[in-house]
Amino acid sequence: MAMFRKKVVIYFSLAALLVVGFWYAKRYGLFFDGDVTFVRYPAFGIEVPTDFSIHGIDVSHHNKSINWMLVKQMQVLNIKLSFSFIKATEGVEFVDDMFRRNWKKSREVGMVRGAYHYFIPYKSGKAQAENFIQNVELQKGDLPPVLDVETLNGSSVTELKQNAKEWLQTIEAAYKVRPIIYSGVDFYSKYLGDEFNSYPLWAAHYQQKCQPHISRNWNIWQHNECGHVNGIATNVDFNAFNGDSIAFEKMLVK
Repeated sequence: MAMFRKKVVIYFSLAALLVVGFWYAKRYGLFFDGDVTFVRYPAFGIEVPTDFSIHGIDVSHHNKSINWMLVKQMQVLNIKLSFSFIKATEGVEFVDDMFRRNWKKSREVGMVRGAYHYFIPYKSGKAQAENFIQNVELQKGDLPPVLDVETLNGSSVTELKQNAKEWLQTIEAAYKVRPIIYSGVDFYSKYLGDEFNSYPLWAAHYQQKCQPHISRNWNIWQHNECGHVNGIATNVDFNAFNGDSIAFEKMLVK
């Protein structure tokens, strides 16, 4: 009898834990898909600039597994997410652990996608470009490749510029499309400047009300790194496209 009572106590304790776990998941918006936990939010959690009609995010392995259908379906007032830049490669060998999954799944749900390379300025620009080319197959409707340049990392400015130009030229020759440069506005102005002004610019400048503060023309603005998006358990970088749907379509791979 004592053993029976002990089993009953264990059974009800487990049942209670399951009930509490279900309530917690429902209360805090946790949903399970295989071995991955996804989150839903009531809003983006940041002030999204309303002067722009096309919005997007950028992600990497730091954002862990992503439910792209939830990302695509999320809408707050009249704002939806139309595009995402996805980290593909870094340096001459590294490939982001989540790239292939993100690249495939984002397209499956109809999200316009783009791939970016995190640049190591003291390493060969051509070798870094080859790393990207070996791992990224662009299709019609994708965004152009992106060179993420944001640190000197011990290199000289001359070395930075030389290797960046080598990457950009190698990529343009391979894909037949003009690459985009991503950089913080201060870093770009100080270290890149006029020599790179012919390339489209994805400018990072956080907590600004209207637009990034930079003298040259820009195409995409990364305005916040603390957004919330359904299907992503971590904070997310938010971006706005500087133009209408016609200008956006013109930028895509043909």
